[in-house]
This record gives sequence, structure tokens and C-alpha cells, in this order.
Amino acid sequence: MKVYNTLSRKKEEFVPLEEGKVKMYVCGPTVYNFIHIGNARPMIVFDTVRRYMEYKGYDVNFVSNFTDVDDKIIKKAIEEGVSAQEISQRYIAECKKDMEGMNVKPATCHPLATEEIEGMLEMISTLIDKGYAYPAKDGTVYFRTRKFKEYGKLSHKNLDDLQAGHRDIKVAGEDKEDSLDFVLWKPKKEGEPYWESPWCQGRPGWHIECSVMSKKYLGEEIDIHAGGEDLIFPHHENEIAQSEACNGKAFAKYWLHNGFLNIDNKKMSKSLGNFFTVREISEKYDLQILRFFMLGAHYRSPLNFSAELMEAAKNGLDRIKNGAQNLQFLAKNSKSSNMDENEAALWQQSQEFVGKFEDAMDDDFNTADAISAVFELVRFANTNTGEGSSKEFLNNLHGRIGLFCDILGIVLEQKEEILDEEIEGLIAERQAARKEKNFARADEIRSLLLEQGIVLEDTREGVKWKRA
Repeated sequence: MKVYNTLSRKKEEFVPLEEGKVKMYVCGPTVYNFIHIGNARPMIVFDTVRRYMEYKGYDVNFVSNFTDVDDKIIKKAIEEGVSAQEISQRYIAECKKDMEGMNVKPATCHPLATEEIEGMLEMISTLIDKGYAYPAKDGTVYFRTRKFKEYGKLSHKNLDDLQAGHRDIKVAGEDKEDSLDFVLWKPKKEGEPYWESPWCQGRPGWHIECSVMSKKYLGEEIDIHAGGEDLIFPHHENEIAQSEACNGKAFAKYWLHNGFLNIDNKKMSKSLGNFFTVREISEKYDLQILRFFMLGAHYRSPLNFSAELMEAAKNGLDRIKNGAQNLQFLAKNSKSSNMDENEAALWQQSQEFVGKFEDAMDDDFNTADAISAVFELVRFANTNTGEGSSKEFLNNLHGRIGLFCDILGIVLEQKEEILDEEIEGLIAERQAARKEKNFARADEIRSLLLEQGIVLEDTREGVKWKRA
């Protein structure tokens, strides 16, 4: 199995640090709002990497954090007049709902930054003791970027060039020894959450959080560190500097990064009005379609999102699901139990699609080619089965399609569609709950219906609903 390592800028044979085990860290979202479809891409991509690793027999310890203290969270909390913790907990719960909709497996561990402050204080103290960090007069602690001689090895940026022209990692502060030094700990501002430290009442810088959480839950050296390519610099570069300066050993062996997501060939941004949350997409499409769409391109390639491409993904996914359902229908009505010689030969022939699927995934997780192998298997099944086929042959083919889809995180079984009268009954119950000011139950019913693909709209004329 070969993986493209951002560190070396080439494909390398994957060899784990410990035989049969994979330690993998993926940077998770900052939880100040519903996750957007840009957040969804690394979640889907690296969940699929994990699933394939598990298929290959590896025991995968998969850690993905939630950044639950951040300027954006604090800003949202101040706007709503609630605590930062209330904001982060709310959107962690919402994020997990969206992850479930996209069939993203829960991580082995989902650490929260605010619960790992002690480890951050310890790592910062060690960096100060080793001369890699220093406290300023106001209590800010900075990392001495130039002291870490390999700084820039991941992003392939040169420190002198950064000093001359780039502002990416410059942080305001008069007490810095060098304009390129970055923050490990910063003093609190009025109304912000804070923690006690030897330097000041304050909170950690963003970069130190992941270094500490990765070390605690996976150890000083890990196999794979992954995330979006926007994190390569400065976040992942700074993680390497902190971790390797502190621990005295290589931090991660392989660095994997997914490409950017564009909307109708433009960068996604709120100012352009092309910013979509996963929740908004779920009101128009089953999130399985979003997952299938995301896997239709190689994870390192830029990906363009549009209504037309989502419709194409829906049609493609329907072809696979219909093929699988047809096999189930034939098997249910088959009069023959066991394969005959001709079917046995065909079953043996279908093994070639397993080879194609594995070859694609072994080549830096090429899900686009892996999906092509699934389509070929479905076409093969459609061509070579019928009313006279045996249960064994039909079930074997269905099982093989199901195995491929499971690795890709695609659910074959269609949910039973909720009936109109059931919808009306739940809407009536929701209205009653709202009258009784039982808003928790009302929200629960709305979420329940949304999971079934039913979108509610509260209007002056009453509640209207539609199937997404």
C-alpha cells in the first residue's frame, strides 16, 4: 500500500511503526457553528482511509479532536449571552449528528482541547526549559521558530523568505524576539474563559492543542497525521516544531492532506453567498449522496461542488443500490440453493473486481477508481444473473458489493420511507409540545423527521412539510 506523504512530496510504501497497528490523528473542527461541507471532506476521506486500513487487518487507533476554545467560539458566546462551553457543547452534538448522517464512524477518542490544559502547560514548560520557548512581559509564551532547525520541512517554506515577504505566521506582540515566533499561551481578555498558568491567566494557542492531544492519546510518535491542505502551514508545521522540540523524536511518519473544496468553481465563502453547511445539504439530499460525491474524486485533488454534480452522484449511487436490491429480490425468489459449475466459474471471474478495488485503494486511497470497480461489479452482476440464478451466487455477489460499499462507508439498505399519516401525527405532537413550552421535545421531533428526510417549515398558515 502506497500513500502520498506531504513531508517527502512523494508516494511511499506504508510501513506502520508497530506491526499490525496504526496510530492516526486527524484535526477536527472548531465547534462554533454547524459544520460546513469543507469540514465534511476530511471527515469522509479519512474515515474511508481508516475503514480500508481496518479491512487490511490493521488495528487503527483513530483520534480526532474538537477545538472547543477559540476566538470564534468566544465571539458567538458573547453574541448570544451564553458561555463558550454552552456554544461548543451545542455544536459538538450537532456535528456528531451530521457525522452520523454521513456514516462517519466515531473516533476511538474525540478529545476536547479544554480538557487537556494540564498537558499543554507541561509541554510549554518543557519547551521553555529546553530553550525553545520564552515568556514575554505580558505573560504570552512564544515558540522560538528559528531555534527549530527543520522548521519548514512540511510546507517546504524557507524562513528567510517568510521573514522577507510572508505574513502567515506573524503574530502581534512587541515582546517577540523574532516576528516569526508563534504563540503557545496567551493572556485572557475581558470576558473570555481562562486557565491559571505560571505565566498569566490565559488560554492555549491553537497549535499546541493538537500536539498535546496527539501525544496523550497516541504517544510521542504516530503513523499518520491528516487534515485539509489549508492546515499544512502554519498549523501542522507548528505542530511538528513543538512536538519534535519537546519530545526529541520524529512526530508523524506520514502526513496526508485532502484538497480544497470549491463551490461552482469558486472558493467557498460567506461573502460570495456560496457557503453551505452539511445540515443545509441534508435538507435537499441524503448525506450518503454527499459522501458518495466526495469519494468520486481523488482526495488530494481539488473538488468542485455543484447541484449538477450532486445529481450525478445521486444517479450513480442509485445504480449501485438498485443493483444490490435486484440481487436481494432475485435471491428471495430463487428456486435453486447452490451454485452450478457455470456460476462457480462466474463467481471466480468476479474476483478480478476485488483486485481492481484493492489496487485502487492501495494506490494512495484512490476512491474514484475504487468506485469504478464497484460499478463494474454491479454491471457484471446485472449481466450474469436472472430468475434462474441460485441463492448462493446471488447472495455472494450482493455480499461482495456490500463489502466494497462498507469500506467506502456507503450504506446499501434503503431506509423504510415514513408514511404521510405518521408525519402528520408527529407534527401534531410537535405543535402540542410547543404549546406546552416543551421545546426540547419539539426540537427532538423536528430532528427525528429530518433524519427521515422530512423538512419542516413554520409559516403563518401553519406547519408545511416536504420530502428532501
